[in-house]
Amino acid sequence: METRHNFGSKIGAVLASAGSAIGLGNVWRFPTEVGNNGGAAFIFIYLICIVVIGIPVMMSEFLIGRNTHANTITAFSKLAPGKWWRIEGVAGVFVAFLILSYYIIVSGWTLFYLIQSVGGQLMADRDYSLVFNNFVSNPWQPVLAGVVFMGLTHFIISRGVQSGIERFSKLMMPMLLFIIGILVVCSFSMPGSAEGLGFLLKPDFSKLTPSILLSAVGQAFYSLSLAMGCLCTYASYFRQDTNLPKTAVGVSLIDTFVAILSGFIIFPAVFSVEGVNVDAGPGLVFITLPNVFNIAFSHVPLLGYFFSGFFYLLLLLAAVTSAMSLHESVTAYVLEAFHLSRKKAAATVSVACMTLGVACSLSFGVWSNVTLFGLNIFELFDYTASKIILPLGGVIICLFTGWYLDRRFVEGELTNGGRLRFRLFRLYYFIIRFVAPLAIAAVFIQELFA
Repeated sequence: METRHNFGSKIGAVLASAGSAIGLGNVWRFPTEVGNNGGAAFIFIYLICIVVIGIPVMMSEFLIGRNTHANTITAFSKLAPGKWWRIEGVAGVFVAFLILSYYIIVSGWTLFYLIQSVGGQLMADRDYSLVFNNFVSNPWQPVLAGVVFMGLTHFIISRGVQSGIERFSKLMMPMLLFIIGILVVCSFSMPGSAEGLGFLLKPDFSKLTPSILLSAVGQAFYSLSLAMGCLCTYASYFRQDTNLPKTAVGVSLIDTFVAILSGFIIFPAVFSVEGVNVDAGPGLVFITLPNVFNIAFSHVPLLGYFFSGFFYLLLLLAAVTSAMSLHESVTAYVLEAFHLSRKKAAATVSVACMTLGVACSLSFGVWSNVTLFGLNIFELFDYTASKIILPLGGVIICLFTGWYLDRRFVEGELTNGGRLRFRLFRLYYFIIRFVAPLAIAAVFIQELFA
């Protein structure tokens, strides 16, 4: 078995972990949730959920990973030998595998739209709903795009922790933040942008409902990539002197910064065009926004090419950084459990995920009639992962850290054996034992019976 490496620098660990959290959930799902749940009031509740639930659960994953320096399944086995807690490690690796299988297909869509933007087709006067539906139902185009995306992810993972994950995180994360800055400035300059900013910055708390509160909890959980085994796996590459609370706060700040700025990009643009709904749902990125770009920049097509191209490049970069962590979560297990070289382990995971990815892609076309419980293959994978395994995994992580692990052990990990001060430990411990598991369980029940 190959030698296990750590991240070479603290900034590399932070950027890689932030890249794991930052994905399509930030640039696509977050604005969708904001649009569906009333704008600024949702953002306010979301920020509270990040602080109260997201960061404590992330610290719990970090301490499990760093202490054991092993893949997620082995990590739980080391800390609880012979106990059923190992199931959480298995669930983490399985859900990462499941999510990656359909995530590469959606990421392939972003690659297709980037190519369309660069080629100028996206700025043509077209029926964008028809364009999207024809593309996703095509038997080979989305599969080819997914294969190309998987090839890029595989190349990074096969190079290892320092030469692959850390090096490319240091390259792609600054690029991602730079592109966000450019797009925010462009979006602010569009006519009608003030109305979009008002939607994001002026909360109307009269619109808050229990359903919106639970949606904010769910989005915070999804956005930070919790319970997927990714953060636990990345933490297993942390150096022993890494400040876990500080790293968790840093990752959460970057992740939240990207999510909110994505809203600053999308909503001023959407409000600049009459007749476009902010609650367009999942079609916002692939149907609504191309129409917005076409109308808003009809008099300056060159600026439209620039804006749309950079936007879909942003989506692609976010997808790659997140796919890397999903892939690594599974690859680390295959590598260590079956004593394979990294390249062989990565190839095994890539081929297996791509095989399921083909099935997910075909479920929008020739296999659309293949359903279970009224869901096609893609929808079944997504529902199983996001509605069942992830929230249950989150509850188990909280119970494991708060009730099974010794309190002194947890405090020792978060303070590096007492060398660091963590004044909020009592608050953290209370949250991880009571607040976080109850909140996540409420989301699970609400989503299951919605």
